[in-house]
Amino acid sequence: MPIPDYQTIMLPLLEFASDGKAHSIDECTEQLARHFELTPQEKRELIPSGRMTYIKNRTGWARTYLKEARLLDSPKRGEVQITDRGMDVLAKLPLRIDQELLKQFPEFVDFLNRSRRERTLDLKSSLPSLGNEKTPEEAIEDGYQQVRVKLADELLENVRKCSPHFFEKIVVDLLVSMGYGGSLKDAGQATQQSGDGGIDGIIKEDRLGLDTIYIQAKRWENTVHRPEIQKFAGALQGVRAKKGIFITTSTFSEGASQFAAGIESKLVLIDGEQLAQYMIDFNVGTSVQQVYEVKKIDSDYFVEG
Repeated sequence: MPIPDYQTIMLPLLEFASDGKAHSIDECTEQLARHFELTPQEKRELIPSGRMTYIKNRTGWARTYLKEARLLDSPKRGEVQITDRGMDVLAKLPLRIDQELLKQFPEFVDFLNRSRRERTLDLKSSLPSLGNEKTPEEAIEDGYQQVRVKLADELLENVRKCSPHFFEKIVVDLLVSMGYGGSLKDAGQATQQSGDGGIDGIIKEDRLGLDTIYIQAKRWENTVHRPEIQKFAGALQGVRAKKGIFITTSTFSEGASQFAAGIESKLVLIDGEQLAQYMIDFNVGTSVQQVYEVKKIDSDYFVEG
Protein backbone atom coordinates (compact mmCIF):
# COMPACT_ATOMS: atom_id res chain seq x y z
CA MET A 1 0.00 0.00 0.00
CA PRO A 2 1.19 3.60 -0.49
CA ILE A 3 2.76 5.39 2.45
CA PRO A 4 -0.12 7.12 4.29
CA ASP A 5 -0.32 10.90 4.38
CA TYR A 6 0.05 12.78 7.64
CA GLN A 7 -3.71 13.27 8.11
CA THR A 8 -4.43 9.56 7.69
CA ILE A 9 -1.79 8.95 10.37
CA MET A 10 -3.35 11.21 13.01
CA LEU A 11 -6.11 8.86 14.22
CA PRO A 12 -3.89 5.73 14.51
CA LEU A 13 -1.26 7.85 16.27
CA LEU A 14 -3.75 9.13 18.81
CA GLU A 15 -5.10 5.59 19.30
CA PHE A 16 -1.57 4.32 19.94
CA ALA A 17 -1.14 6.97 22.62
CA SER A 18 -4.48 6.08 24.23
CA ASP A 19 -2.70 3.81 26.74
CA GLY A 20 -1.77 6.99 28.57
CA LYS A 21 1.96 6.26 28.47
CA ALA A 22 4.67 8.53 27.10
CA HIS A 23 6.02 7.32 23.75
CA SER A 24 9.03 8.46 21.74
CA ILE A 25 8.61 9.55 18.13
CA ASP A 26 10.60 6.48 17.07
CA GLU A 27 8.16 4.23 18.90
CA CYS A 28 5.26 5.99 17.23
CA THR A 29 6.86 5.72 13.82
CA GLU A 30 7.52 2.01 14.22
CA GLN A 31 4.00 1.35 15.47
CA LEU A 32 2.44 3.24 12.56
CA ALA A 33 4.61 1.34 10.10
CA ARG A 34 3.22 -1.88 11.56
CA HIS A 35 -0.33 -0.53 11.61
CA PHE A 36 -0.21 0.32 7.91
CA GLU A 37 1.72 -2.86 7.11
CA LEU A 38 4.53 -1.03 5.37
CA THR A 39 7.14 -3.16 3.65
CA PRO A 40 10.82 -2.79 4.64
CA GLN A 41 11.37 -0.87 1.41
CA GLU A 42 8.47 1.51 2.14
CA LYS A 43 9.78 2.09 5.66
CA ARG A 44 13.16 3.12 4.22
CA GLU A 45 11.79 5.35 1.44
CA LEU A 46 13.25 8.85 1.81
CA ILE A 47 11.72 12.25 1.09
CA PRO A 48 13.46 14.07 -1.83
CA SER A 49 16.07 15.71 0.41
CA GLY A 50 17.21 12.24 1.50
CA ARG A 51 17.44 13.32 5.14
CA MET A 52 14.40 11.52 6.55
CA THR A 53 12.02 8.72 5.71
CA TYR A 54 8.51 9.53 4.55
CA ILE A 55 6.90 7.65 7.42
CA LYS A 56 8.96 9.45 10.08
CA ASN A 57 8.40 12.85 8.44
CA ARG A 58 4.66 12.35 8.27
CA THR A 59 4.49 10.92 11.78
CA GLY A 60 6.29 14.01 13.02
CA TRP A 61 3.80 16.35 11.37
CA ALA A 62 0.83 14.33 12.60
CA ARG A 63 2.25 14.68 16.10
CA THR A 64 2.73 18.43 15.62
CA TYR A 65 -0.88 19.00 14.57
CA LEU A 66 -2.26 16.86 17.39
CA LYS A 67 -0.09 18.73 19.86
CA GLU A 68 -1.21 22.12 18.54
CA ALA A 69 -4.81 20.99 18.98
CA ARG A 70 -3.93 19.90 22.53
CA LEU A 71 -4.81 16.26 21.86
CA LEU A 72 -1.24 15.26 22.61
CA ASP A 73 1.30 16.69 25.02
CA SER A 74 5.09 16.36 25.35
CA PRO A 75 6.09 15.37 28.88
CA LYS A 76 9.73 15.27 27.74
CA ARG A 77 11.62 16.32 24.63
CA GLY A 78 10.85 13.92 21.78
CA GLU A 79 7.98 12.22 23.58
CA VAL A 80 4.19 12.36 23.24
CA GLN A 81 1.40 11.53 25.65
CA ILE A 82 -2.35 11.73 25.19
CA THR A 83 -4.30 14.48 26.97
CA ASP A 84 -7.80 14.47 28.44
CA ARG A 85 -8.98 16.28 25.32
CA GLY A 86 -7.41 13.59 23.18
CA MET A 87 -9.23 10.91 25.15
CA ASP A 88 -12.50 12.82 24.72
CA VAL A 89 -12.00 12.94 20.95
CA LEU A 90 -11.36 9.19 20.79
CA ALA A 91 -14.45 8.53 22.92
CA LYS A 92 -16.56 9.97 20.09
CA LEU A 93 -15.21 7.22 17.78
CA PRO A 94 -14.19 9.44 14.84
CA LEU A 95 -13.65 7.73 11.50
CA ARG A 96 -10.81 10.13 10.72
CA ILE A 97 -8.90 12.96 12.36
CA ASP A 98 -7.91 15.72 9.97
CA GLN A 99 -7.52 19.48 9.86
CA GLU A 100 -11.25 20.05 9.54
CA LEU A 101 -11.89 18.18 12.79
CA LEU A 102 -9.03 19.96 14.57
CA LYS A 103 -10.35 23.39 13.62
CA GLN A 104 -12.96 23.08 16.35
CA PHE A 105 -10.18 23.80 18.82
CA PRO A 106 -9.13 27.49 19.10
CA GLU A 107 -5.50 26.57 19.80
CA PHE A 108 -5.26 24.82 16.45
CA VAL A 109 -6.83 27.75 14.62
CA ASP A 110 -4.29 30.04 16.30
CA PHE A 111 -1.56 27.71 15.06
CA LEU A 112 -2.84 28.03 11.50
CA ASN A 113 -2.96 31.80 11.88
CA ARG A 114 0.67 31.86 13.01
CA SER A 115 1.68 29.83 9.99
CA ARG A 116 0.91 32.63 7.56
CA ARG A 117 2.50 36.02 7.19
CA GLU A 118 -0.57 37.56 5.60
CA ARG A 119 -3.18 39.15 7.83
CA THR A 120 -5.99 37.49 5.92
CA LEU A 121 -6.13 33.73 6.34
CA ASP A 122 -7.44 31.08 4.03
CA LEU A 123 -7.46 28.06 6.31
CA LYS A 124 -7.67 25.63 3.41
CA SER A 125 -4.51 26.87 1.76
CA SER A 126 -2.35 27.90 4.71
CA LEU A 127 -0.87 24.44 5.23
CA PRO A 128 -1.11 21.12 3.39
CA SER A 129 -4.81 20.63 2.61
CA LEU A 130 -7.03 17.59 2.34
CA GLY A 131 -6.54 17.58 -1.42
CA ASN A 132 -2.77 17.71 -1.15
CA GLU A 133 -1.93 15.53 1.85
CA LYS A 134 1.71 16.58 1.86
CA THR A 135 3.79 17.81 4.75
CA PRO A 136 5.35 21.29 4.45
CA GLU A 137 8.78 19.78 3.73
CA GLU A 138 7.33 17.66 0.94
CA ALA A 139 5.52 20.65 -0.54
CA ILE A 140 8.72 22.72 -0.48
CA GLU A 141 10.76 19.93 -2.05
CA ASP A 142 8.14 19.28 -4.72
CA GLY A 143 8.24 22.97 -5.62
CA TYR A 144 12.04 22.88 -5.67
CA GLN A 145 12.04 19.88 -7.99
CA GLN A 146 9.61 21.63 -10.35
CA VAL A 147 11.89 24.69 -10.47
CA ARG A 148 14.89 22.42 -11.07
CA VAL A 149 13.20 20.56 -13.94
CA LYS A 150 12.29 23.84 -15.61
CA LEU A 151 15.82 25.17 -15.13
CA ALA A 152 17.32 21.98 -16.59
CA ASP A 153 15.12 22.30 -19.68
CA GLU A 154 16.18 25.92 -20.16
CA LEU A 155 19.85 25.03 -19.67
CA LEU A 156 19.74 22.24 -22.23
CA GLU A 157 17.95 24.48 -24.71
CA ASN A 158 20.72 27.09 -24.38
CA VAL A 159 23.48 24.48 -24.61
CA ARG A 160 22.04 23.08 -27.84
CA LYS A 161 21.97 26.58 -29.36
CA CYS A 162 25.55 27.49 -28.46
CA SER A 163 28.48 27.13 -30.84
CA PRO A 164 30.68 23.99 -30.85
CA HIS A 165 33.52 26.05 -29.37
CA PHE A 166 31.35 27.31 -26.50
CA PHE A 167 30.09 23.78 -25.89
CA GLU A 168 33.71 22.74 -25.42
CA LYS A 169 34.07 25.52 -22.83
CA ILE A 170 30.98 24.24 -21.00
CA VAL A 171 32.48 20.74 -20.85
CA VAL A 172 35.78 22.09 -19.51
CA ASP A 173 34.09 24.32 -16.92
CA LEU A 174 31.91 21.47 -15.74
CA LEU A 175 34.71 18.91 -15.41
CA VAL A 176 36.93 21.39 -13.56
CA SER A 177 34.02 22.28 -11.23
CA MET A 178 33.59 18.56 -10.55
CA GLY A 179 37.24 18.33 -9.50
CA TYR A 180 38.89 17.05 -12.69
CA GLY A 181 41.66 18.67 -14.67
CA GLY A 182 43.23 20.62 -11.84
CA SER A 183 42.82 24.36 -12.41
CA LEU A 184 40.86 25.93 -15.24
CA LYS A 185 44.18 26.91 -16.83
CA ASP A 186 45.43 23.31 -16.65
CA ALA A 187 42.25 22.04 -18.28
CA GLY A 188 42.19 24.65 -21.02
CA GLN A 189 43.23 22.15 -23.69
CA ALA A 190 40.85 19.45 -22.52
CA THR A 191 38.54 19.51 -25.49
CA GLN A 192 40.93 20.53 -28.19
CA GLN A 193 41.23 18.00 -30.99
CA SER A 194 43.84 15.48 -29.92
CA GLY A 195 44.29 13.87 -33.28
CA ASP A 196 43.14 10.45 -32.09
CA GLY A 197 40.16 9.08 -33.99
CA GLY A 198 36.96 9.33 -31.98
CA ILE A 199 38.56 11.33 -29.18
CA ASP A 200 37.81 15.03 -28.75
CA GLY A 201 40.12 15.73 -25.86
CA ILE A 202 42.05 14.62 -22.82
CA ILE A 203 41.83 15.85 -19.25
CA LYS A 204 43.71 14.96 -16.08
CA GLU A 205 41.74 12.97 -13.53
CA ASP A 206 43.24 14.96 -10.65
CA ARG A 207 45.57 17.86 -9.99
CA LEU A 208 48.62 15.58 -9.94
CA GLY A 209 47.80 14.06 -13.29
CA LEU A 210 48.09 10.50 -11.98
CA ASP A 211 45.64 9.33 -14.62
CA THR A 212 43.96 10.75 -17.69
CA ILE A 213 40.39 10.68 -18.95
CA TYR A 214 39.54 10.79 -22.63
CA ILE A 215 36.52 12.80 -23.73
CA GLN A 216 34.02 12.66 -26.55
CA ALA A 217 31.60 15.60 -26.63
CA LYS A 218 28.68 15.66 -29.10
CA ARG A 219 26.27 18.58 -29.34
CA TRP A 220 23.64 16.45 -31.05
CA GLU A 221 19.87 16.38 -31.37
CA ASN A 222 19.61 12.74 -32.44
CA THR A 223 20.02 9.70 -30.19
CA VAL A 224 23.54 8.32 -29.85
CA HIS A 225 23.54 4.66 -30.86
CA ARG A 226 25.88 1.77 -30.19
CA PRO A 227 28.19 2.27 -33.21
CA GLU A 228 29.28 5.69 -31.93
CA ILE A 229 30.12 4.22 -28.52
CA GLN A 230 31.96 1.32 -30.16
CA LYS A 231 34.00 3.81 -32.18
CA PHE A 232 34.91 5.74 -29.04
CA ALA A 233 35.78 2.54 -27.16
CA GLY A 234 38.01 1.48 -30.04
CA ALA A 235 39.78 4.82 -29.90
CA LEU A 236 40.37 4.33 -26.18
CA GLN A 237 41.90 0.94 -26.81
CA GLY A 238 44.10 2.46 -29.49
CA VAL A 239 45.75 4.72 -26.93
CA ARG A 240 45.58 2.10 -24.15
CA ALA A 241 43.21 4.29 -22.17
CA LYS A 242 41.16 2.86 -19.32
CA LYS A 243 38.74 5.72 -18.73
CA GLY A 244 36.49 7.75 -20.99
CA ILE A 245 33.54 10.12 -20.83
CA PHE A 246 31.05 10.45 -23.67
CA ILE A 247 28.95 13.60 -23.29
CA THR A 248 26.01 14.45 -25.53
CA THR A 249 23.19 16.97 -25.50
CA SER A 250 20.80 14.26 -26.71
CA THR A 251 20.20 10.71 -25.39
CA PHE A 252 21.77 7.27 -25.59
CA SER A 253 20.02 4.23 -27.00
CA GLU A 254 19.62 1.15 -24.81
CA GLY A 255 22.14 -0.67 -26.98
CA ALA A 256 24.69 2.09 -26.47
CA SER A 257 24.25 1.98 -22.70
CA GLN A 258 24.51 -1.80 -22.59
CA PHE A 259 27.70 -1.79 -24.65
CA ALA A 260 29.33 0.85 -22.43
CA ALA A 261 28.46 -1.15 -19.32
CA GLY A 262 29.89 -4.37 -20.73
CA ILE A 263 33.37 -3.35 -21.83
CA GLU A 264 36.56 -3.52 -19.78
CA SER A 265 37.34 0.18 -20.01
CA LYS A 266 35.45 2.47 -17.63
CA LEU A 267 33.20 4.41 -19.97
CA VAL A 268 30.77 6.95 -18.49
CA LEU A 269 27.87 8.18 -20.61
CA ILE A 270 26.38 11.59 -19.82
CA ASP A 271 23.23 12.48 -21.75
CA GLY A 272 21.63 15.88 -22.08
CA GLU A 273 19.42 15.55 -19.03
CA GLN A 274 22.30 14.45 -16.81
CA LEU A 275 24.51 17.17 -18.25
CA ALA A 276 21.94 19.80 -17.27
CA GLN A 277 21.62 18.33 -13.76
CA TYR A 278 25.39 18.42 -13.29
CA MET A 279 25.48 22.03 -14.50
CA ILE A 280 22.89 22.91 -11.85
CA ASP A 281 24.69 20.98 -9.10
CA PHE A 282 28.08 22.55 -9.86
CA ASN A 283 26.84 26.05 -10.76
CA VAL A 284 27.93 26.01 -14.38
CA GLY A 285 25.78 28.42 -16.38
CA THR A 286 23.56 28.97 -13.33
CA SER A 287 23.59 31.33 -10.37
CA VAL A 288 21.84 31.32 -7.00
CA GLN A 289 18.73 33.50 -7.06
CA GLN A 290 17.33 32.84 -3.59
CA VAL A 291 18.17 30.70 -0.59
CA TYR A 292 15.57 29.37 1.84
CA GLU A 293 16.74 27.88 5.12
CA VAL A 294 14.63 25.18 6.75
CA LYS A 295 15.56 25.05 10.42
CA LYS A 296 14.78 22.73 13.31
CA ILE A 297 15.17 22.86 17.05
CA ASP A 298 18.74 22.48 18.34
CA SER A 299 18.01 20.00 21.12
CA ASP A 300 21.53 20.27 22.58
CA TYR A 301 21.02 24.00 23.20
CA PHE A 302 18.22 23.29 25.69
CA VAL A 303 20.18 20.78 27.77
CA GLU A 304 20.71 22.48 31.10
CA GLY A 305 24.01 21.70 32.75
